[in-house]
Amino acid sequence: MYKCFLIKYSEIGLKGKNRNYFEGCLVTRIKNVLGKLGDYGVYREQGRVFVECPEDYDYDDTVEALGTIFGISGYAPVFVVEQTDWDSVAKGVCDYVRDYFDSHSFTFKVFCKRGDKSYFKTSPEICADAGEVLLNAFPDLKVDVHNPDVKLTVEIRNKTYIYSDCLPGPGGMPVGCNGRAMLLLSGGIDSPVAGYMIAKRGVSVDAVYFHAPPYTSERAKQKVVDLARIISRYTGPINLNIVNFTEIQMYIYETCPHEQLTIIMRRYMMRIAEILANRGDSIALVTGESIGQVASQTVQSLTCTNAVCDMPVFRPLIAFDKEDIVKISEKIGTYETSVLPYEDCCTIFVAKHPVTKPILHIIEHSEKLLEEKIDEMVKTAVDTREVIRIKD
Repeated sequence: MYKCFLIKYSEIGLKGKNRNYFEGCLVTRIKNVLGKLGDYGVYREQGRVFVECPEDYDYDDTVEALGTIFGISGYAPVFVVEQTDWDSVAKGVCDYVRDYFDSHSFTFKVFCKRGDKSYFKTSPEICADAGEVLLNAFPDLKVDVHNPDVKLTVEIRNKTYIYSDCLPGPGGMPVGCNGRAMLLLSGGIDSPVAGYMIAKRGVSVDAVYFHAPPYTSERAKQKVVDLARIISRYTGPINLNIVNFTEIQMYIYETCPHEQLTIIMRRYMMRIAEILANRGDSIALVTGESIGQVASQTVQSLTCTNAVCDMPVFRPLIAFDKEDIVKISEKIGTYETSVLPYEDCCTIFVAKHPVTKPILHIIEHSEKLLEEKIDEMVKTAVDTREVIRIKD
């Protein structure tokens, strides 16, 4: 019955003279996502985006795909009447109620929007007249303007669009409208959620994972690939950089004070991530850090980490409780994969008593002990990385 979806957005509508650009980004993203499913038509019309479906499309797959596209606040499957004369509109409203609802005993209210303000009926007149048509056609229906069971919307443009259900979209901004960033992706719960959250603000995502064989297994690596694939449903394709971090970790472990291991290793991860970001077109780094969650995420530790970066570092989860993060990971489908018992390199070389309030000049003094070999190790790690193109 549905050959079209009406796409609604909220934040894009506030962009003033830049609205056309953001609408274009949204249309492009919808085309890219639905293009995997079939030959859909996507077009804009006076503050609305419409998706026309092919003859043999799968309704459930289409609904699921639209639910992953940032920038969409809601989307409604619509019944389309090709004409806008009143007889066609009235017949279309009756056909919709007859075919869509199993029971015709409910309360309703009619809403109307006119894309064509020159239409010979005003919106209140259309609502009243459509209500009268329905009451005459279905005697068991009743009008309730305060708390109706069904909210029936009639939009009159170059065609007539009729719908009563609007499915919630993920909101945010369309991916790609706000640049690209490099996500430090581990196998834990937090970083995939951070990637999802930054993509929701319109940022395209690439990722880097620090692998430490033989201390971390191939299953740990595959876990991260699987997480990247899950979040790519929302972010679009991801270039996943897999960096062998073993030699660097061991060198730090053997050379630096053990209570500083976590913060120094983290600083070198950030250095490498920034190098990779600069080699691509990323203009920021993204991490899943949250204040106070672990020793390396105190305000003092984050300050020390930031000191090695010239790029801005975005932390979408910075004020989130763990419970908040878990709820999002369950919603987006990463939680079950994140809790698989395969350790990443961040959990292998953990000091028994890590420093929680590191002082920058002390950390920098300890890093001078690494000067003999560390630059060449970093270069080797970057040059020998594996890059996997991740697509949903």
